[in-house]
Amino acid sequence: MLSILLTKRNKPLNKLTVILLATMFGLAIGSMPVSAQAKPDPKALLKQLDDLSDFTGKDFSAVFTIVTQKPGEKESVTQTRVFRRDQKEQFLILILLPEVNKGQGYLREDDNVWFYDPTSRKFSHSSMKENLQNTKAKTSDFTLSSFTEDYTVTSMNEGMVGKFPVWVLDLKANTNEVAYDRVVLYIRQDRTMLLKREDYSVNGRLMRTTAYPKYVELEGKLLPSQILILDEINKGEKSQITMTEHSVAPLPDRVFTKAFLEQVSR
Repeated sequence: MLSILLTKRNKPLNKLTVILLATMFGLAIGSMPVSAQAKPDPKALLKQLDDLSDFTGKDFSAVFTIVTQKPGEKESVTQTRVFRRDQKEQFLILILLPEVNKGQGYLREDDNVWFYDPTSRKFSHSSMKENLQNTKAKTSDFTLSSFTEDYTVTSMNEGMVGKFPVWVLDLKANTNEVAYDRVVLYIRQDRTMLLKREDYSVNGRLMRTTAYPKYVELEGKLLPSQILILDEINKGEKSQITMTEHSVAPLPDRVFTKAFLEQVSR
């Protein structure tokens, strides 16, 4: 089973590029054929995609385990606990593993993103574009999706991911705050789910490919519980992300403060 291939960390992931982008979706998400769908309004479709991860009115928290592989290096494991309050666009990312980085964290306060180092006990400016520790994930990968605000749809076509018909949305950034100037999304036609994403630089170079083979339903919303990010510049480098312990239980206001990050990092 594909989910087993994805979660066995003692097995190399080198063959997963082909598996994920060719056959995995039929195995991990479902295998029944789907019929062609009427072409939706691209802006409305993008809004539906954003709404899937929007927990406005509730708090969201989860643990993310990120296994990163680089050729010639021992695989590394980064674990974080993420807290989000989407209504105020607040988030806090607390590093749990590796032990040497335990207690470090990222906090969005107003329009600022801060990185906290418990060793120096200092905060420094960070951004949504930064890679999370030594992984292929960006800070923005763990926050509220905002494609509708950050991008403009330049084209919409039909395509296939595995055996699933998809809508292919080509997006152009309308702000320099995002990590990538151009993004191509592959959205399942029969049910709004992101199956694949391609991120491009300003000069049009493919930087990374992200696959979303497995989802979990929470409060009527679909969240990717497994993600594979492939570095297209440094071939063979990739990160596999697994989400667990997801919750929408209320969080104290103090969670989204510098004082809280300093306290839990002691």
